[in-house]
Amino acid sequence: MSKLAHVLMTAALSLTLVLTALSRPAAAAPQNGDKVPGQYIVVFKDSVAGVEAKVDALAAQHGLGVQRVYSHALKGFAAKIPDARLAKLQADPDVAFVDQDTVLSIDEQKTPTGINRIDGELSSTKAGDGVGAVNVDVAVIDTGIIGHTDLNVYRSVDCSGGSPLRGSCKSSSPADGNGHGTHVAGTIGAKDDGIGVVGVAPGARLWGVKVLSDRGSGYRSWIIAGIDYVTANAAEIEAANMSLGGSGSDDGKTCAQTTDSYKKAICNSVAAGVTYAVAAGNESDDARNHVPAAYVIDGMITVSALADFDGVSGGLGAATCRADEDDTLANFSNYGPRVDIIAPGVCILSTWNDGSYNTISGTSMASPHVAGAAALYKASNPGASPAQVKSALQNAGTTDWNNVDDKDTTKEKLLNVGGF
Repeated sequence: MSKLAHVLMTAALSLTLVLTALSRPAAAAPQNGDKVPGQYIVVFKDSVAGVEAKVDALAAQHGLGVQRVYSHALKGFAAKIPDARLAKLQADPDVAFVDQDTVLSIDEQKTPTGINRIDGELSSTKAGDGVGAVNVDVAVIDTGIIGHTDLNVYRSVDCSGGSPLRGSCKSSSPADGNGHGTHVAGTIGAKDDGIGVVGVAPGARLWGVKVLSDRGSGYRSWIIAGIDYVTANAAEIEAANMSLGGSGSDDGKTCAQTTDSYKKAICNSVAAGVTYAVAAGNESDDARNHVPAAYVIDGMITVSALADFDGVSGGLGAATCRADEDDTLANFSNYGPRVDIIAPGVCILSTWNDGSYNTISGTSMASPHVAGAAALYKASNPGASPAQVKSALQNAGTTDWNNVDDKDTTKEKLLNVGGF
């Protein structure tokens, strides 16, 4: 063989080896809870003094690759430990115990039962697939919203409190001393980012409009200030949620004729193009006895709560956070002819004001499903009026729930966003 031929053959063999290496399948990524081979955490007895000196001595004695040394939360170290040395290290009189290192990670995103029940994963945004965001704005008229990592908080204003304001509200940092508003916000628009939870309209720009104190209460004048602020920004805000209420009734007058300031404010905000979703209330009573749920305004949607524990139809889900029957009207929910639609409102997992997540129940949890649905619809139908949005949500709803315990004769449609 000539020298040139030998060189060419050697080069070809080398190239083959390189290509083989590059084509090897990647090792499976370590999963949450997996043990790390050969890697341990050694914990000393509390009586040990001079931790670093002890670590150095053990490392030299056993040939350890020390990675971390601990002196405060506990005494000890983390290291690569050969199998042949492990038993001897465990037998050291200064060692209390040895733990194998494990993999930990951010919790994977969970799709709340409510999002499943309304077919959020079948909508245009495919809620729960870990990608995408909805280009839409939703106002949360509530206790405020914190700057949660799972929320796209766009603006925050405070309309509560007794201080005189030259405007209706004042700009503020994202804040919520109660948790209610942040929970509502997550159901509407928690990001589809692979962690935490996901909302009906993932990644929606959320406007935190604080109208209630950190105790969850406030004055009508504060709430009207919040509605006033939303109306001033109606060119940007597609939908608003009000998971709040109090005693009262509709005056039977049209928007043009009403002398009820609260109703008038909502009427004018709807006329400006904002679709309102409001909670029916949690008194097991006729919604006509509670405002704003009682108001007759075309473009405002009153929402009752469905008890759903498994995210699917059929009524077979076992109760979880509270006692109720799966796929029925929640046992606390208001009802009656003023209810326009029903949505999941029992044991709803969403964002919370300590930066984590919490499960709570109420028509307050049902209403934001509808606000998110309204926003989702508007994202694809920007020219739709609030009345048209309301009609679209009702027409897309199903009757796939059991109204055996509903105290009125009308079976409201169950929210469904699978076609939005």
